[in-house]
Amino acid sequence: MIKTSNILAGAVVAAVTMFADWAVAAPVGFPFMSSRADQMAPVEEQTEQGFELPARFKRQVVAYHGGEAPGTVVIDTGNTFLYLVMPGNRAMRYGIGVGRDGFRWSGTQAISKKAEWPDWTPPAEMIARQPYLPRFMAGGETNPLGARAMYLGNTIYRIHGTNAPSTIGTRVSSGCIRLTNEDVADLYSRVNIGTKVVVLNTADHRASAPIERPLVSAPASLRANY
Repeated sequence: MIKTSNILAGAVVAAVTMFADWAVAAPVGFPFMSSRADQMAPVEEQTEQGFELPARFKRQVVAYHGGEAPGTVVIDTGNTFLYLVMPGNRAMRYGIGVGRDGFRWSGTQAISKKAEWPDWTPPAEMIARQPYLPRFMAGGETNPLGARAMYLGNTIYRIHGTNAPSTIGTRVSSGCIRLTNEDVADLYSRVNIGTKVVVLNTADHRASAPIERPLVSAPASLRANY
């Protein structure tokens, strides 16, 4: 069972990580961007309780007619949905929060690590710029990475939880993909290390084709190239 967030402590953490997130520059490329390690910091506006997700962002099984094999994770950043492909032309669909303008990206990776209630260690570049940041934050109910994290290859990006469910469906992060704590725990239980993750992105989210229609990789001209 996911722990209940502590509102006061979460608000303090939220303020710190929000300032950290907005201080970073745009990414310079994908997938090897270790020089931009400061982008791993998430943003949390506040820790929330009792928020009701809009129906479209609630976890649900939908039809899937794309070309990815069962077990693949497909992330449609334009429409803020994550799909776990299932047998029988179906997929489990989750609402997500994605990178804000200039921080969305596309490509294919694999889950390289999984962590429950992950720790957060701000990188040296961020601490040098913002010395008030904690040097280390242990995993727990006030940690901005939430209940679970799935790390993507050798990149700085993760699929992780959030204590701010109202940010689902928005473009707010520095490139990480966020789900509610309940949904990230559900996804975590269904995938393994080595799971293929396909991330799609378009310059205009309104032009991104829903996954329920035939799915193709985003053309190179639409991929992040900052």
